[in-house]
Amino acid sequence: MSEQSLIKLNDGNMIPQYGIGVFMIPDGEQTVNAVKTALQLGVRHIDTAHAYQNERSVGKAVKDSGINRHDIWITSKLWVSDYGKDITTKAINKMLNRLDTDYIDLLLLHQQVGEYLDAWKEAEQAVKLGKVRSIGISNFESERLEELCNFASVKPSVNQVELHPYFQQNELKKRLKKYGTLLESWYPIGHGSKELINEPLFTELGEKYHKSNVQIILRWHLQEGNIIFPKSTNPQHIKDNFDIFDFCLSNEEMQKIRGLDKGVRFYNATLSQQEAMFKNYRPADD
Repeated sequence: MSEQSLIKLNDGNMIPQYGIGVFMIPDGEQTVNAVKTALQLGVRHIDTAHAYQNERSVGKAVKDSGINRHDIWITSKLWVSDYGKDITTKAINKMLNRLDTDYIDLLLLHQQVGEYLDAWKEAEQAVKLGKVRSIGISNFESERLEELCNFASVKPSVNQVELHPYFQQNELKKRLKKYGTLLESWYPIGHGSKELINEPLFTELGEKYHKSNVQIILRWHLQEGNIIFPKSTNPQHIKDNFDIFDFCLSNEEMQKIRGLDKGVRFYNATLSQQEAMFKNYRPADD
């Protein structure tokens, strides 16, 4: 597996399996520097969102990098306030402006609340117009997942959810298989859980392969077929996180890590709680 490891999506597009995430990194110098560092190291996938409020900095880093835009995969997400008939199309145009790009490689619906069906319909139209290459969803785990997939003319290419060795989302994988939808992982190392990172199995494997426990976890994700984008602003951590392409875990070792699944989430919110939390937040959209 090379550093430019690609996975084919259900629409035929090839997505870099490894990227960098910018969730909770402030807009401005920190985001620009983190993205530029990752790009300089060879990372070619950036995951941002309207709600993160740092799309402009992502766009600036891509432009400043000097790397051909077509060699970089940009993912962004529409917030709940971006959903709706004649609303989503305008929101996509504003997103293109903030990212300073002619197209978005992957556009996701960020949450499973609000007018998501109308938003999906307009996202499909954006693909036809060439504004977006692939479309997907994020945090769709309720029955609304099937509702949207059955409604969709273009099936979601990915579903971005909490996914790590303590919460491996095996049931969700089964539900998505019929649509050809792949899983992307936020919290790939369990929100930095010391209990997870310090699992004796990861320590043992780290010693064997001369890697850190975090690198072992990230390598497991790749071999499971998960798409990941660990977040960091520390140049050394960005470099270390990406240094996972020179070894392979054995089938037996992969199976042992699968045995760590506890069904434990680090973020818990019911659908009704999500409805209440998300409906009043409106990120700046100029």
